[in-house]
Amino acid sequence: MLTRTEVRRLLHARGAEQDELFAEARRALGAHLGPDILLRGVVEVTNVCRVNCEYCPMRRDNTRDNERYFLSGDEIVECAEQIRDAGIDIVLLQGGETPRTLAAVEDAIPRIRAVYGGRVEILLNLGNMTRAQYERLREAGATSYIIKHETSDPRLHEAMRHESLDERLRCVRDLLDLGYKVGIGLISGLPGQTLDSIVDDIELAGELGVHMCSVSPFVPAPNTPLQLSPQGSVDLALNVLACLRIRHPELLIPSVSALEKTSAGGQSRGLAAGANVMTVNFSRASDRQKYLIYGKDRFVVRLRHVEDLVRAADLRTRGSVFLGVNA
Repeated sequence: MLTRTEVRRLLHARGAEQDELFAEARRALGAHLGPDILLRGVVEVTNVCRVNCEYCPMRRDNTRDNERYFLSGDEIVECAEQIRDAGIDIVLLQGGETPRTLAAVEDAIPRIRAVYGGRVEILLNLGNMTRAQYERLREAGATSYIIKHETSDPRLHEAMRHESLDERLRCVRDLLDLGYKVGIGLISGLPGQTLDSIVDDIELAGELGVHMCSVSPFVPAPNTPLQLSPQGSVDLALNVLACLRIRHPELLIPSVSALEKTSAGGQSRGLAAGANVMTVNFSRASDRQKYLIYGKDRFVVRLRHVEDLVRAADLRTRGSVFLGVNA
């Protein structure tokens, strides 16, 4: 088990020390979960958001200028059928935070389960809701939920999201209490972030008892207050990922698209650093360029890209660990 002091030192690792850090992370992954890569299929259900995050082009202040869209229940199910046809049994429904998505998602979930004959993990990433709303979605058939905390520094969280960290963590605890498999996630390299707060992020995953955690390098996106800020270091993000894997070897940790967006080959390095999840985009072609998570030139992960990375790493893909069935 790495100590807090060791984690802080390893966040600076480069060269041979970084290679050994990644190798230790892969050993931890292999010992606890095996070498297989889980595949998720994501459908981006809306690009409208009520929150005004400093780093996101879909922030509330940009709503009038963006070409908005909302998927209906029928459209969500059509995309989910493509995920099923690709042999993927994790359907991730993701979108900006807005109450308007609740009805369409609640309508789509049982129909997606029917499409799969019930053998599907329904994973949601739709932001803060009330406990009652989470309970409704759970009763509809949702099984997992991602709610990224972004940073565990309360003051920085408030400055970045204009909402409290306590409220975000209230959502995490409600979801866990309702029986969801829960994922959190951090952004490394945020302006104003300290290494000590990143160590806090790594420790938070264990304290909360979550099942998943992501690490994304900060991307200075256009049309945001942080557009001129320096980009987050990919090496730092990868070191955080590797330390997270070693400290919490049981977690599902994705190699996120932001790694590829900020550095060609970044997702491959994510796998080398101990990631074991990849998310494939199944959003409608007409919507992909409207989902401005990092701006219009974001990196969209397609199935062939993932297959090539997994093959090059001499790994295999598998289905949901929460269903207990290999794909």
